[in-house]
Amino acid sequence: MATTLDSYITPKVENEPVEAAPGVMRHDVKPVNAKDDRPLYVDRVAIHPKLVHGTFRNLKWIVMVLTLGFYYLVPWLRWDRGPTLPDQAVLIDFADQRLFFGPMEIWAQEFYYVTGLLILASLVLFLVTALAGRVWCGYACPQTVWTDLFIMVERVFQGDRNARLRLQKAPWSSEKVWKLGITHVTWLFISVLTGGAFVFYFRDAPTLAYEFMTGTAPYIAYVFVGVFTFTTYALGGLAREQVCIYMCPWPRIQGAMYDDHSMLVSYRPHRGEPRGPHKKADTWDGRGDCVDCKQCVVVCPVGIDIRQGAQLECIQCALCIDACNEIMEKVGRPPNLIAYDTFHNLKAAETGGNVPVKVFRTRTILYMVLIPAVLGLMTYGWVNRSELQLNVLRDRNPLFVRLSDGGIRNGYTLKILNKRHETRQYKVSIKGLPATAVDPKLDFVGFKEADPVIDVVPDSLRAIRVYLSLPKPAVSQLKDESTDLTFVVTDIEDGTVTRRGTKFRSPKK
Repeated sequence: MATTLDSYITPKVENEPVEAAPGVMRHDVKPVNAKDDRPLYVDRVAIHPKLVHGTFRNLKWIVMVLTLGFYYLVPWLRWDRGPTLPDQAVLIDFADQRLFFGPMEIWAQEFYYVTGLLILASLVLFLVTALAGRVWCGYACPQTVWTDLFIMVERVFQGDRNARLRLQKAPWSSEKVWKLGITHVTWLFISVLTGGAFVFYFRDAPTLAYEFMTGTAPYIAYVFVGVFTFTTYALGGLAREQVCIYMCPWPRIQGAMYDDHSMLVSYRPHRGEPRGPHKKADTWDGRGDCVDCKQCVVVCPVGIDIRQGAQLECIQCALCIDACNEIMEKVGRPPNLIAYDTFHNLKAAETGGNVPVKVFRTRTILYMVLIPAVLGLMTYGWVNRSELQLNVLRDRNPLFVRLSDGGIRNGYTLKILNKRHETRQYKVSIKGLPATAVDPKLDFVGFKEADPVIDVVPDSLRAIRVYLSLPKPAVSQLKDESTDLTFVVTDIEDGTVTRRGTKFRSPKK
């Protein structure tokens, strides 16, 4: 069984039980000045979880199939966006700085939508954790999903827990080399598919697959497939529970998500204690239902004993519930000696009480309010998003140029983004500078006309160099060396107007 972190963190007191806080393992405690010879770090002991059957194991199989199917198949889904855009349904297009999600098209300038989605996902995760613990870790986390898949492969070629333990202890032989070899080869094959599927999200999947087969894919694609192959193989096949215990920050953060009414996988000591072996003819009087079979331990993917209380390592996969219910059925006792329960109810059950689950609490209500609020804000922003976007970059070196007639000239780069799927024509004007007999002059680099019509092709960004000159009489009216200025871009066809503020720089007064 893997050594728990709490066993190192919490000191020990000989023969003096201590009441543990909710969510903390119970330990005996030593005096503060007592010498502790236990090592700070220990070597990892390989965990070989036993296959169990039941409701939660079946649910994990379903989630694994759905999540892996989604991951591997989504890059191959098509979405018709017309002749000028890619037809991959989900595509992270770094070349053109866009994200495609079905009908949605998010430009680099609109990355705040992705930020909003991440905030929304975090709030949902916080709500689920407050209600039912680390169910994300136990069922849908990529580390859990691929570890389950790798353990399944291990079980196919090496057998269940006892067979794997015998193989681990057996001397090297042709059978051992074959079983271990085919296991690792299969792991590597899955890892290559995993890395390959991930790079397909960044380029058209059929095209990139053909380039891989012909050896003509960009070298960076091979590099990233290699990186993701290695990480999948190392984390899912070799590190496994070590990632959840030592590398992942979520077990440490989750403590702030729990309270006494959170539903967690829990052992019910008021029913199970005192525990001990039980024979068919023995009576159940004066003892608990736990027969100390340790099946809850041998099926645990992180190797803990749930009977010691809530622990940092527990990923709430609930496989111990399935294992315990099998034993309870065999010995003729009621199920759910291990079950989803709350700290509040466990404490009440010690005196024979029962407290109903309290779903609506301060923190859960807060999450339930914030989730639709964030979703509504994002929806409003998306519905009212402009299909024309303007960015203005002012030259910083030099800040300004003094002309021969005493006027001042500033240089700007206008970036006009046309999000529509058709070519649009635009006019550029300015507002905010003082007017004189000689108005401020705009010079468009690369255009012969003084007031040109600017064409921007579909789904493209066009950069225009502009010089803005202010005559000497207007310069004298400027009150400061930095004057507010607004560039205005107008769609000629429908009159849509987009504005962007900037500064006009001049010498100090």
